[in-house]
Amino acid sequence: MSELRPRAAGLAPDLPLAERLFAELRARTADASGAGVTRMSYGPGEAAAHEIVYREASALGLTLETDAARNLYLTLPGAEEAPRLVIGSHLDSVPRGGNYDGAAGVLMGLSVVSGLVATGCVPPQPITVMAIRAEESAWFSSSYIGSRAAFGRLAAAELDTVRRAGDGQQLGAAIEAAGGSATAVAEGLAFLTPDDIAAYIEPHIEQGPVLAHRGAALGLVTDIRGSRRYRAAICTGAYAHSGTTPRALRRDAVVAVAELVSTLDETWQRMEADGQDLTVTFGQIATDPAEASFSKVAGHVGFSLDIRSNAPSTLEQAEAELRASVAQIEQERHVVFDLGPRTFTEPAFMDRGVIAALHRAARRAGHEIGEMPSGAGHDAATFASLGVPTGMLFLRNLHGSHNPDEHMDMADFQAGAEVLLQYCLDPQAPSP
Repeated sequence: MSELRPRAAGLAPDLPLAERLFAELRARTADASGAGVTRMSYGPGEAAAHEIVYREASALGLTLETDAARNLYLTLPGAEEAPRLVIGSHLDSVPRGGNYDGAAGVLMGLSVVSGLVATGCVPPQPITVMAIRAEESAWFSSSYIGSRAAFGRLAAAELDTVRRAGDGQQLGAAIEAAGGSATAVAEGLAFLTPDDIAAYIEPHIEQGPVLAHRGAALGLVTDIRGSRRYRAAICTGAYAHSGTTPRALRRDAVVAVAELVSTLDETWQRMEADGQDLTVTFGQIATDPAEASFSKVAGHVGFSLDIRSNAPSTLEQAEAELRASVAQIEQERHVVFDLGPRTFTEPAFMDRGVIAALHRAARRAGHEIGEMPSGAGHDAATFASLGVPTGMLFLRNLHGSHNPDEHMDMADFQAGAEVLLQYCLDPQAPSP
């Protein structure tokens, strides 16, 4: 590499590379149903995506490394031996998901590094593009598996107790099958340490409609909501004949769950009116197909509940309201709730210095950029929780996320890549 030339002629992100790889990802990981893509965590689709990125990074002459959990690290040396700048995201997807969720961040990092390599421009510090494993908890009911493992923070018990949806494979066995080492992960072997990282930047499509509603291409994330999740909750009442059982003698599980939905929606509305950040979602509600019928009072309902906020105190208050509501409905409706296992993540806040530096980079690149919270979880939360200066760059996404219709314009991707390139060239540069 040549000496640092931050304004090398022709320096730009490699958009043709990104377009080509998005097309290959879509073709190689298309779901068999024909709807969207499926890149199962530690499965064939995720493996194919990692192989694609590995191949391209090798062609660029980057240093290639993997850790015990099979996270992939692609490093371009810097002008100085200094803590590295990590640009990362995940390559797995939900079942029948969109092609950009996660992958856009990895390919943006690769397109920026490819632009630097093409012009012989050496960044001031090493840049590592990180392709993170198993971010989507739709597969394993545990959050941020790959990023926590990278820091040696994945609990050993999770390797045996957490199983993949669909085939039931243990997490540890899935890591081994992908070529990793469950033993090293269980021992807390860390590939990354916070002191080795100057900053972590995660480009990602927004997974909601805010940027599209604003008419904005880009956004900077201020914080990531924490969550309290009950994935397998149950309400048990009693089955009864629909025509012969009076209302007062019914133990109707459907009515009980419906009342809980209504009560927590009122709680959400009240707390939001008080200025608290909160979302409450019942994503799944189902009677037992083997028992339920048109002419039966339902005696069993399964449901899921997802509560999110950027304030721990709000999460605690919402859970207290949940427990109180459950107790009251049990007494009045003569049913029993079992909320089942509880999983959680804590809120994470992006570094104000990194946000300011990304604002400066956006001005140098000629783009306007606002700020916004993230309602969805991201691996950036792992880095931020460990004290790594962390930032997230959101890209406008039409039609929502976690569905086949997810959409990102390449013009928006280019704008984000131009901001990221400016940040990589000089993250501490003053505004012009």
